[in-house]
Amino acid sequence: MKLYGCANEGVEVPQAKPKALAEITLCASPQELRRMAAFLQHCAAEMDRMGESYDHIHLGDHMKEFDQTSPHLVVFRNV
Repeated sequence: MKLYGCANEGVEVPQAKPKALAEITLCASPQELRRMAAFLQHCAAEMDRMGESYDHIHLGDHMKEFDQTSPHLVVFRNV
């Protein structure tokens, strides 16, 4: 597994350049963590189902409550 992230420095997401991270910290409620866990389970199932054709899924696209109020979380296939 690899972790990447972009600093929240006022740059629009498409222009932000991701950097490798050594650690991430999630500041979330128990309910948010359960929803994120369900999302990660969904991503794993999609990776199994789609195989090599799986590319990525955005949390905000899959669960609208995370769309505008949270940082972007994207799950890519590790190659």
